[in-house]
Order: sequence, then C-alpha cells, then structure tokens
Amino acid sequence: MLEVRNLTYEVVENGEKITIVKDINFAVGDGEMLVITGPNGGGKSTVAKLLMGVLKATGGELLLDGEDIKDLSIDERAKAGIGYAFQQPPTFKGMTIRRLLNLAAGEELPEPVCCDLLSNVGMCAREYLDREVDATLSGGERKRVEIATVLAKSHKICIFDEPEAGIDLWSFSMLVKEFEKIHERKKETLLLISHQEKIIRMADRILIIKDGGVSACGSAEEILPMLFDEDRECSCMNRKGGRMYGTGCDNK
Repeated sequence: MLEVRNLTYEVVENGEKITIVKDINFAVGDGEMLVITGPNGGGKSTVAKLLMGVLKATGGELLLDGEDIKDLSIDERAKAGIGYAFQQPPTFKGMTIRRLLNLAAGEELPEPVCCDLLSNVGMCAREYLDREVDATLSGGERKRVEIATVLAKSHKICIFDEPEAGIDLWSFSMLVKEFEKIHERKKETLLLISHQEKIIRMADRILIIKDGGVSACGSAEEILPMLFDEDRECSCMNRKGGRMYGTGCDNK
C-alpha cells in the first residue's frame, strides 16, 4: 500500500517561496487502480515526480508498505518496487530498444518476450527491437517504448504520467487492454495520470488535483458523475468549504 500524507512541494524563485502542491493526502491499496486527473497545470505531474523521487518533497510523508520513502533516491525507490513512465520520455542515443528492455527487466530477456512487450503497446516488434531510442523515433513511439520498459518488470506500484499522450487511437486501444489485464491480475498497483475518459472509467478510485491541492477524492462511483454528468446529484459526496471530499481518501 502507498500512503501519501500532507505531501508538499515548494520552490524559491527570486527570494520568494512558491508552493506548487500542498497537503496532498491519499492512499492506494495493493492491486488497486487510482487515476489522478484535473486541469492542466494543477500539479498532477509534480505529484508523480515526487512519488518517484524525481523531485524532492519539502514536506509530508510517503509510506510504501508502512515505510517512509521520502528520503530515498530514485534508484532506491525503483529497488523498493516503484516503476515510472515519464510524460515526455528521454532519448538514449546509442541504446537499442532491445537493450533498454533488458536493462529495465534487470535480466536478458528472450526475444519473444521483448516482442510481446512491444506488441502490447502497439508496436510492430521485430521492426523496432534493434532501433535506437533516439530522435529518429517519434514522440509517440518513444512513449510506447517507455511504457514497455515499465511493463518489463513486476513492480509493487506502476506510475504512468499521461500514457495516452502522443499515441494514436489504435495503439491507445491496445494500451487500455494491457492496463485492463494488469488490473484484472491485481498483482500490481496502478497509478495513472490521465485526462482520457476511457482510462478514468477504469479506475477503482479517482483523485482530482486542482491548483496544487486535492479538489476531490473517492471511489469511481462517487467521482465519475462529477466529471461526466455534472447535472446528476451525487449523494455520496460531502461538500465542505467549496471543496468536495469523497469517503475513499484521507483528505484533511
């Protein structure tokens, strides 16, 4: 289980302290799918980077199976079982896709396994295995390779930052099916940042982040009517101080 308590990230610019996200609280259980959504610039990707250690939190706690991992490095968090796919994947000149998948898995993968990993994200595997992960790949191709690297190894938690970005509709449909298979197995926790309705509707619970804070958090049953049917009353939600709170997350 991942528990996030009062997660805060502040930066100093021109001598002024700026709060990017403040007092983010939620928990996601083993095998659950949590989708984080909300307006652009609200802090969603910042939260993902704080979970992985790409950014260092300035306050709060990050508990993985009861252990605070806030001060662990990216490598240490990866070893603890967190996988992460960037919204904008990096390039690796001189690195083949085959080699990258092997590094991600931590072992030499048989070619059929590499092919399956790429096929599952909508890539014609044998045409790509020996290509380099460089600027000759389109943004969508790099995105799919990045997702395949996360899927190459079992994790406690897989974090995907806008997996739909830059991906064509056909590949997106295949990706959704892959997420559905992972979710059905209940072996890994999925945390997806997305604006895509099809992905949001797959969630067990939904977290809405707006203006650097939690706007709403609860089960899919509670939150979906707010997102896609605003005229419908949602009796499971409590309204408090202009913010909406569900019953499935630890908001404070």
